Amino acid sequence: MNPVFANLPTSIFEVMSMAARARDAVNLGQGFPDFGWPEDVVAKAAEALTGAASQYPPMRGLPALREAVAAHYGHHQQLALDPEQVIVTSGATEAIAASLLALISPGDEVLLFQPLYDAYLPLVQRAGGTARLVRLAPPGWRITEKALAEAFTPRTRLVLFNNPHNPTARAFDEEELGLLARFCVAHDAIAIADEVWEHVLFDGRRHLPLLALPGMGERTVKIGSAGKIFSLTGWKVGWAVAAPALAAQVARAHQFVTFTTPPNLQAAAAYGLLKDEAYFTAMRATFQDARDLLARELTARGYAVLPAEGTYFLNVDLTASGIGVDDMTFCTRAVAECGVAAIPISAFFAEAPVTNVVRLCFAKQPATIAAGVAGLERARRLFEKA
Repeated sequence: MNPVFANLPTSIFEVMSMAARARDAVNLGQGFPDFGWPEDVVAKAAEALTGAASQYPPMRGLPALREAVAAHYGHHQQLALDPEQVIVTSGATEAIAASLLALISPGDEVLLFQPLYDAYLPLVQRAGGTARLVRLAPPGWRITEKALAEAFTPRTRLVLFNNPHNPTARAFDEEELGLLARFCVAHDAIAIADEVWEHVLFDGRRHLPLLALPGMGERTVKIGSAGKIFSLTGWKVGWAVAAPALAAQVARAHQFVTFTTPPNLQAAAAYGLLKDEAYFTAMRATFQDARDLLARELTARGYAVLPAEGTYFLNVDLTASGIGVDDMTFCTRAVAECGVAAIPISAFFAEAPVTNVVRLCFAKQPATIAAGVAGLERARRLFEKA
């Protein structure tokens, strides 16, 4: 068996979701919403399924979707892009995989920020890269010049960077992004910018793409996701956007990973990306209300809630909440004994994990949040007695 995958555990998302299903528990673990998708986009997918071709679309994606991605980023992020710079993929994870396979040569060092999305490290290793890890720490989870200076070396080829950040819910600020850009330029490193949460930002924040920073236009692969933008996570429609030379390399890898993506879903995503500003404003407001509801209810029950600037996630600090067990123990017993699933942040670390923070998904209807909070209240009482 391939040694990269032979000893990998089952994803923590699948572990906790399976436990939730087995016990009929409320699932505040895996990051999928139970509301919020635009019905007109779903209707467009159904219409395209029956009214258009269902055979192979172009390998790089339907022209309509590639044009829509370029136009969308021109409007929302003031990026001047050509559709030829866009490669449509079967989800953002495939876009990341194709980018890593295309751009890593064996032995290249790849900078990763932990806690990290669990697919990153095995994909880097499978492509032959050597990971160098920058450790972010609560409560601020900030990127510092000292950490970057220690992590970058003459062998640093790539940086894989997620913003807004899963699982910490940080939206990195202009100072941090500028710092990262300067290190990339100074070390002639390519950045793969996983920006799938770019529209799920709160409190008036606007996304600043890494691609737009000085020196980054020619060295950044920007990753996006229709699933996150439209709350349709099962569709698995993503894209990579890059300067022509980089895009050509990513496309070469993509053609031998999934080759293409269902054309009806591409057509619907193209339609959705051209929706007016009101959709995106309302979507953010709806999820912000859900965030605030969960934060308010948890705070009232004695949980110490960390700031959530973007994504679907809210984190709680167990130690500050007066809970003296580690995050894995808390999550394992909470789903088994208290009827609520959460995710331990330690599962997102490859080394030196933070073990006192738990991630919760708030992209849920009020009734789901209420049931989840009731389970977390039972968990608090459980550990107070322990």
